[in-house]
Amino acid sequence: MRTVNLPPYAPTLIESTRAIGYTLDAAIADIVDNSISASASCVNIFFFPVGDSYIAILDNGQGMNADELEKAMRYGSQNPKEKRDADDLGRFGLGLKTASLSQCRTLTVVSKQKGHIEARCWDIDHVIESYDWSLIAFDSEEEINAIPRISELKQLDSGTLVVWQNLDRLKVGEIDFSRSMAKKMDDVRSHISLVFHRYISGEPGLKRMQIRMNNTIVEPADPFLSKRNTQVMADEILNIEGSKVLVRPYILPHISNLSNEEIFALGGKEGLRKCQGFYIYRNKRLLVWGTWFRMMHQAELSKLARVQVDIPNELDDLWTLDIKKSTAMPPEEVRNNLASVIERLAEHSKRTWVFRGKKETRDSVVHVWQRFKGKQGGSYYAINRDHPLVEVFVDSSPQMKRNIENLLKSIETELPLSSLYLDLNSDKPVENGVDTSQQEVEVLLQELLSQITTNAGKTELLDRLAVSEPFINFPKLIEKHRTGGNINGNN
Repeated sequence: MRTVNLPPYAPTLIESTRAIGYTLDAAIADIVDNSISASASCVNIFFFPVGDSYIAILDNGQGMNADELEKAMRYGSQNPKEKRDADDLGRFGLGLKTASLSQCRTLTVVSKQKGHIEARCWDIDHVIESYDWSLIAFDSEEEINAIPRISELKQLDSGTLVVWQNLDRLKVGEIDFSRSMAKKMDDVRSHISLVFHRYISGEPGLKRMQIRMNNTIVEPADPFLSKRNTQVMADEILNIEGSKVLVRPYILPHISNLSNEEIFALGGKEGLRKCQGFYIYRNKRLLVWGTWFRMMHQAELSKLARVQVDIPNELDDLWTLDIKKSTAMPPEEVRNNLASVIERLAEHSKRTWVFRGKKETRDSVVHVWQRFKGKQGGSYYAINRDHPLVEVFVDSSPQMKRNIENLLKSIETELPLSSLYLDLNSDKPVENGVDTSQQEVEVLLQELLSQITTNAGKTELLDRLAVSEPFINFPKLIEKHRTGGNINGNN
């Protein structure tokens, strides 16, 4: 038996690895991962879309010397099987190269450590011409000074500057590259604010990081609204092959309690329904979100449910983490433990979503609308003819009573159920669900009482209104008219 040495053909492989499937936002996030691993406290992402366009990512991390920089520029610089530091966000030793060259043809990395600057460059066209893995080293001051944003790196004690030039992939099919670049970088901002939200916010045991884009701070996007009245269920700790996996379920507030800005932040372009499910973090960095891993369906009644899952990097193999760090699948042992969590979580989410509906069917309250079972097993809704606001027409003329009855039937018949269903299942609250103000109820109550001449009749009416919508929400207002006193506040 003999062996044949077949090193990969550089021009072909370097072009082929560009097609791994990185999006621009995933590629930039991969570079930020390296900054975190380098203990950086600040990362600035620059983009310049006109003339000799470029994207540059600058951090104030510990930097690299010549040997470390060349190792970082080597394809397959790290064995994915090797044990790494707990805060290391890398795995395959490919991210810097594949992420960068998926977007550009020229990758330059400049690093400063102990006052000394080193610069290396992968230029795809140069590799093709040389037929070899020929890494360019910038040795002269003139070459280094020509690198975009080098002046910012020189001002730091230490750090690393990653520069993408010849942005061929980003320019394909674009008529107005400057405009399209601005839009793409808006998407990058949203992606970065979510993926690294725990680093940007800071939390116990995690070094806080500031991320900027063209010197504008990126704000964190917390997918759990943890500083609001989000319900946090009990944590579960799963022991997998000697490592701990933290599972923390959340139930978001009902959308009627959220602002439009919060609803958009929680759902983005996809909406709340598409963003429910597991949020998988590896070393506090968000990898995958908005999926139940086929363990349950994305349903309307569970769209308020989200589960934070923290995994350490030593379980990468079990979670089949890919190069882009954009897909992961929980192992069977984890899936089995998560089944009970999902069941409890879905029930809690359902209760939160239908809470108002349950309030409206309490027998002790006189509602404006009543729900009945239909002949074919369905349901229908009718206006309560025994409601005090309807009964005021009892003593009306026969013609007036007929007119009122015709109006009520018309309202019931023409109830826009299809539109109502769509509105209730959207991420925007139904506006007429806003509570009636005390002033409006006060005026209505006075008008009803003015039609009754006896004290006994007024007392009876107040007793009935006290358990009727919307008056039941204003007990102090009812009490005021019983005693003739004054009240303050809504209740």
